[in-house]
This record gives sequence, C-alpha cells and structure tokens, in this order.
Amino acid sequence: MIRFATKEDGPAIAPLILVILKDMELPLLEIISEEMLLTILAEAVADPDYRYGYKRGLICEYEGQVAGIAFGYPHEDEAIIDKPLKKVLHKYHLDEEIRMFVDPETLPDEWYLDSISVDEKYRGLGIGSKLLDALPKIVQRDGKNILGLSVDKGNPNAKRLYLRKGFKDVAEVMISGHLYDHMQKKISE
Repeated sequence: MIRFATKEDGPAIAPLILVILKDMELPLLEIISEEMLLTILAEAVADPDYRYGYKRGLICEYEGQVAGIAFGYPHEDEAIIDKPLKKVLHKYHLDEEIRMFVDPETLPDEWYLDSISVDEKYRGLGIGSKLLDALPKIVQRDGKNILGLSVDKGNPNAKRLYLRKGFKDVAEVMISGHLYDHMQKKISE
C-alpha cells in the first residue's frame, strides 16, 4: 500500500534515509554518530518543511511495515528545505551550521525526487517501482508536471529502472563529490 508519510513514521523513515546518506559518503557522518543521526532524522520528519518532512514523502507499506520511502520537493523549495534541521541540531547541542548537502540538486520547473529507498528485506518485490508509479500524485499536488531525479553513475541497476519508467538523461551534476546523471520525466496532466 502506498500512502503519504506521517509524523509518526519518523523512526521507520530515518534508517532508510541513513542508507542513502552513507552511500553518498557525506562528511556529516564523520561529525555525527549514526545513532545520533537516526534520532535527528526521526525527529526532523515531523517538520513538514524539512527535506524529509512528512508532507514531502510517500511510504510503501508491506505486511504492515514501512518497506520503502520516496521524498522530494519542488525546485523552488530547495533553498529552504534544510533550514528546519537547524532546530533539531540546536536541541541536541550540535552546531546549527552543519549541513548535509551543499550542492544544488534540482533543475528549474521540476519536482525533484530527492530520495528513494527500499528496506533491504523487501528488495526485489517491486516496491521501488510502486513508489515511482505513485509519484505523479505528489508532483501534480505541488503544481509541477516534470519529475526529476539524480542517479549515481555507479548505480546501473537504478538507472535501468528509471529508463524503464520513462526517465531521460538531461544533464550531469556533481553532488557531494559524486557524478550523477540528472534525469527527467514529463507527467501527463
């Protein structure tokens, strides 16, 4: 079942986000322990404006468990999506200026799929595909008709999935020192 994320999903969302952050080898992981980062992410989900805020995400449940997540935002929100994290960092006496991401990721006029992650024990069940298929609802809700994403050049399996789903290469971008293909798909109205 695909549904919108809720504030209460934070503890289930955080480990799936952490997988992505570790894959990206973010410098943040050298500053904050994984345990603390899980706590921070789980709490920050409750802020709807945050990059991983509940209003920006979809959940795929399988057998009553959060099996996969997808989070994104319209291009215009990129400048503000990480500001809510400062409050949570302050609460835990961490430097409020710590940033997870410093590179721009979106292209103009698109809704950007920031993160998609499937729990290891549910991989191979089509959950990533189901999440991708459900995204047009949230893209159109946010007033967009172009869905964009970045795929690591070192992840050919993900790239094949996006190509099968109708995405096309439109640019190359550097995010946190890694080269990505930026892909887009038009959403029919």
